[in-house]
Amino acid sequence: MTSAAVPRTAWRRPAAAVFTVGWGANMFASVLQVYRGDLSGSQVNALFGAYALGLIPALLAMARVSDRLGRRRVLLAALVLSALGSAVILSSGGAFGTILAGRILVGVSAGAAFGPGTAWIKELSDTAKTGKATAGAGARRSAVALTAGFAVGPLLSGVIVQWLPSPQTAAYLVHIALVALTLPVVWRAPESAPSTAGRGSRPARSGAGLMKVLISRLFLTAVLPTAPWVFGAATVSLAALPVLVPLGGYGAAGGGVVAAVTLGSGIAVQPWARRLARRSTSVPFRTGMAAVIAGLLAAALTVATGSLVLLLATAVVLGSAYGLLLVSGLQLAESLAGPQVVSLVIAVFYSLTYVGFAFPVLVQVLGNLWSPVAVLVVGSALAVAALATTLIAWPVRRAPRAGA
Repeated sequence: MTSAAVPRTAWRRPAAAVFTVGWGANMFASVLQVYRGDLSGSQVNALFGAYALGLIPALLAMARVSDRLGRRRVLLAALVLSALGSAVILSSGGAFGTILAGRILVGVSAGAAFGPGTAWIKELSDTAKTGKATAGAGARRSAVALTAGFAVGPLLSGVIVQWLPSPQTAAYLVHIALVALTLPVVWRAPESAPSTAGRGSRPARSGAGLMKVLISRLFLTAVLPTAPWVFGAATVSLAALPVLVPLGGYGAAGGGVVAAVTLGSGIAVQPWARRLARRSTSVPFRTGMAAVIAGLLAAALTVATGSLVLLLATAVVLGSAYGLLLVSGLQLAESLAGPQVVSLVIAVFYSLTYVGFAFPVLVQVLGNLWSPVAVLVVGSALAVAALATTLIAWPVRRAPRAGA
């Protein structure tokens, strides 16, 4: 890692890349409204989550690549791939297979950006000219950059799709232009990847260090059970509910608003998550899972009543759950990892969170067999089980009785 201190704001450059790739990944939440007349509900939800097929392998592979080649090269390649994915979808003509290919390519770009980008933000935050490092600053900054891209992308794309001509073309051209503006910003960011000295023995040390983290008690009982609910909570709100709750003639704009409220709540709750973490590492995890349970029950009631007011309230609750679990999970994962494996551990964490992108598809498919309301209620019961694992991670200690 670079030994010299870097400018205090240097972390903003890789954060811009994470924001831009996040924009391209999640803008589809609004643009998919255009395809609903030509594709089935299952196909539309599958397209939304399909980019996880490219993302998870890329996350795991590109963490090691960025350690060897440097964060900058990987983030620049990720931006180019993100624009290429948008270009493929833009030229699809509504064909399911071409859109699917574009979404997978967008997923590869996201996998190349989110893990190495988070590690880069953390490393630049730790070496900045601030006099002292702020604990957890890198995790919070990464979470905000990712979430902001996820929120702003569908909001502005929803406006484009709802009211501007040639919505499919315009929405993707805006993202491609944003990539063009971000590339020179990232090009000038200071490199922070670990030195390649002693590279021959690094894979063995990294593998052993990664395995030590993955089999640790806190990872198995806190990170592993709760991580899928990060995007599980968010995508139920921004992808499943706008399909299940009628939005009238404002499907695109309404879907964009729901996505923005969901993810905006995830950003707004993060200072609170920091205060909760000061009390105890366990508190934001437990609070986040409690919010998942409450949010899924509220989602079931929203679907049953079709209430738009409840839809927005549910988006706030599920978005808060997303924000709490994302920042607390990142902080714990980073604290468990040493410098040699931090990018790998972050990649594994993100891979687990992206399991949650399957949740809207499950709600759609299982809802056809039973009912969406029943599926959401069962989901809340599974969230209770995940909450219970945090009691194993951090057992509740009873105060000693008087005279004992």
